[in-house]
Amino acid sequence: MSSVRNDTVAPAVSGIDGERLVAPPDPPARGRRRRGGLTPYGLLVPALIVLALLSAWPLLQLLVMSFQKFGRAQVFGQPPEFIGFGNYVEVLTDPAFWQVLSRSLVFAAVCVVLTMVLGTLVALLMRRLGRTLRTLVSLGLLLAWAMPPLSATIVWGWIFDTQYGVLNHILSAWFGLPFEGHSWLLEPWSFFLVATVIIVWGAVPFVAFTVYAGLTQVPDEVMEAAQLDGAGGAKRFFLVVVPYIRPILTIVTILQVIWDLRVFTQIYSLQSIGGIAEQTNTLGVYIYRVSLGSGDFGVGGAISVIVVLLLVALSAFYVRRTVREDTL
Repeated sequence: MSSVRNDTVAPAVSGIDGERLVAPPDPPARGRRRRGGLTPYGLLVPALIVLALLSAWPLLQLLVMSFQKFGRAQVFGQPPEFIGFGNYVEVLTDPAFWQVLSRSLVFAAVCVVLTMVLGTLVALLMRRLGRTLRTLVSLGLLLAWAMPPLSATIVWGWIFDTQYGVLNHILSAWFGLPFEGHSWLLEPWSFFLVATVIIVWGAVPFVAFTVYAGLTQVPDEVMEAAQLDGAGGAKRFFLVVVPYIRPILTIVTILQVIWDLRVFTQIYSLQSIGGIAEQTNTLGVYIYRVSLGSGDFGVGGAISVIVVLLLVALSAFYVRRTVREDTL
């Protein structure tokens, strides 16, 4: 008598005429997992080599420097002294660091929220525009995106200038408000208001183009079905569109958080124009002033490593959440 193993028996299903049909067995999980072999990893090798040379090695040097007493004397040849976690203790016990960190987190959160909201609204507007108007809007966004951050900061600095700024003239001459000779960069709140305008203005095009590309992938049939079911515009967006483009929104949000936390050019340029550095430093400028300004590269390296760990933690949280939602 022949015996058949249970794990090799294919499930039987009923056919149209009631006859027994045998469905083909599912491919083993191990076979599916190994599909493609080593080819995907081989294709990644050139990119990993370039990434290791351009990013991994400098990051490793920065990590080593953060455990050393490394100042101007070490720059000119004196061997550095290994001090362990001394630089990290100095940074984490410095009230100025926590003040800069909290200021940077709040500033980045405001910039990210405004950028994502405005960029998504512009993308929805482009979705409804005709070809001609959409082309004009795209050209305007490309011009804003292509402008270097330093050039954009200089132009916006002229707009907010104390004596010759267009904004002060409009507010005082057209609306009768007491803004004649008003300095926007002396007060921290108005300084960051100007910085927020500059940063959001330069970041909205990237979000708008990316979200617009995602909106084009939403099936029209699904939108029409939701509209026939009585869903309004807001419900269609949050219940239909957002689930389709959630991975795009997550990646763009992560990139905006990273860029806004380490922003340097706009803040440093505005400080050079008239801002008070001690009251307006963010993480990027603070690292620069500690490292190159005071010559304490070891402490600057420790701050940089802390910022990298913070960014990795934020990115890992969002990526893990997105992957978990996709697997459900």
